[in-house]
Amino acid sequence: MEKRKKSWADRWDGYRIRGLDPVHVMMPYMFGSRIENEAVLGEVLDLTEVDKYLAAKNAGNPEFKYTWFHFIAAAIAKTILLRPKMNYFIAGGHYFERKQIEIAFNVKRQFSDEGEEAMAKFVLDPEGGSPLEQVHDYVHKFVTKVRSDASGVGVDDALKFISHFPRFAWRIMMWTLRKLEYYGLYPKSLAKDDPTYSSAYLTNLGSIKMNADYHHLFNCGTISFFVTIGEKKLRPFFKEDGSYELRNTIKLGLTVDERIADGYYFAKTLRILRKFFAQPELLDRPAAELIETD
Repeated sequence: MEKRKKSWADRWDGYRIRGLDPVHVMMPYMFGSRIENEAVLGEVLDLTEVDKYLAAKNAGNPEFKYTWFHFIAAAIAKTILLRPKMNYFIAGGHYFERKQIEIAFNVKRQFSDEGEEAMAKFVLDPEGGSPLEQVHDYVHKFVTKVRSDASGVGVDDALKFISHFPRFAWRIMMWTLRKLEYYGLYPKSLAKDDPTYSSAYLTNLGSIKMNADYHHLFNCGTISFFVTIGEKKLRPFFKEDGSYELRNTIKLGLTVDERIADGYYFAKTLRILRKFFAQPELLDRPAAELIETD
């Protein structure tokens, strides 16, 4: 990602976007909040090549297996790197480009009704190596920590502490934090582990045998992109002669703030994401390496 000269109008987490057309300048004031501007896309993706790719990766029996969640997280991160507007957010009525690519998700300490969740946030190094290797290494370290450490991780300890506050204190605190967010003064110490301050939030419903095509965005934080991962299942793929074959697939529910880009931009972004599923070895290349997008 390109580093820019610091401007007085920048936030700690984003560069102010200038030179927008008048319609986009007015959108934050004309069309309401983030959740009133959701565009929802459903994408069924063929896992045939991904399954082969992951099987080859796991053939050497690594200590921590490569999974399709690692692959999807890496593909989303790389897609955002190639499509910078997917990393835009609106705060205080202005557009910003996030300074990092951050993928947030939850990790269960135990697979049970009582099992607590820990909030994780992967940061892609644009100058680093393979996006898949970066995700895999991060998840391995994070999962090992949360499932062996009874104490909180990141923002968890802070949330446990403030959860005991009385209601009036919560109201005052949230009003204050909303005002600080509007003016770009929200405390970095709170936001750095908060999943609503991310490029994309991934929820892996398929891991708990559940399907959903949609998850809303949040008005809190700055997140503009939500990805819901469904359960893997066989679906028919039809040929021109009317015959078909069953292939392993996964459905992604993509919710975006439609104010950050137009429909053409979103459509081209989806084509890039599909390309990673068709050619998963592209995620073995350095993160900064460009790929042919058309």
